[in-house]
Amino acid sequence: MTNDLRWCRIPSAGVLQFDGPDAQPFLQGQLTNNVQVLTAAISQYSGYCTAKGRLLACLLLWQRDGAYRMTLPRELCEPIRKRLSMYILRAKVKAVDISADHACFGVSGADAAQYVTALAGCAPAAVHDVVHGDDISILKLPVSRYLIVAAASKAAAVEAALTTACPGESESMWSALDIEAGIPTVVAATQEQFVPQTVNFDFIGAVSFDKGCYPGQEIVARTHYLGKAKQRMVRARVVSQDTPQADDKLYAAAFGDQASGMIVSAVSSEMHHHDVLAVVQTSSIDTSDAHWKSPDGPPLTITALPYAVK
Repeated sequence: MTNDLRWCRIPSAGVLQFDGPDAQPFLQGQLTNNVQVLTAAISQYSGYCTAKGRLLACLLLWQRDGAYRMTLPRELCEPIRKRLSMYILRAKVKAVDISADHACFGVSGADAAQYVTALAGCAPAAVHDVVHGDDISILKLPVSRYLIVAAASKAAAVEAALTTACPGESESMWSALDIEAGIPTVVAATQEQFVPQTVNFDFIGAVSFDKGCYPGQEIVARTHYLGKAKQRMVRARVVSQDTPQADDKLYAAAFGDQASGMIVSAVSSEMHHHDVLAVVQTSSIDTSDAHWKSPDGPPLTITALPYAVK
């Protein structure tokens, strides 16, 4: 019997933990989403912005044992922890980078629920549901996949259990699923480049417009209530011998030599074919006029996302 399972380890993923009686109100005043609705049984996408509404991090927030945990690129964990710690002041909150004590795995495929159940006793049923087992938490995410966050002491057992089904793949598997789902990632090279709506936070449920204040909230709310985002994130295909990178500039005829967009994330899907998430001018979505690296560079062929970009 052939197993319909794909999995990979995600070494680039890190985990921050916020613990203490004031952790919830502290995070509520810092992140784009409504932390007050979070329970141990659900997760949510969220973001952390500058005062100008520019994203410093895209993150996945969840709870375990009364503490709040967020997964985000490991390269950003310590800088974000330090920045958030500056605002803790007298609040009873302890912010710790626990990345070294945990391992993250991505699992997908029709048989994924079966293997997740074997690891934690049951599988989360709906998108953003979370289940917890002994030293392991499993979060269900868009495009029918699961994120496994295990204590380092349990990582070998998780890997061994998954290997009985099939060999693990490279981390690019998970990156491709993020792109398929239209889930943005901010890395060091793209910090302060995007406002939440630009990377479709309002379409993936990563921003609340009635939760109250957080850094950049006025700018984010103004875009929502009074204006329309001039740029939006799309999924696209680029054909080139070179591989696109986050922060690469995009161009459109209407803007001449002035950059009009940016690559958010990219992964190679086959020889010389690359799938990307890219921020482009909304006018470029209708005209399909976006080029990588230069006005006459390889064109972006826009492909479907699981949600409508309006």
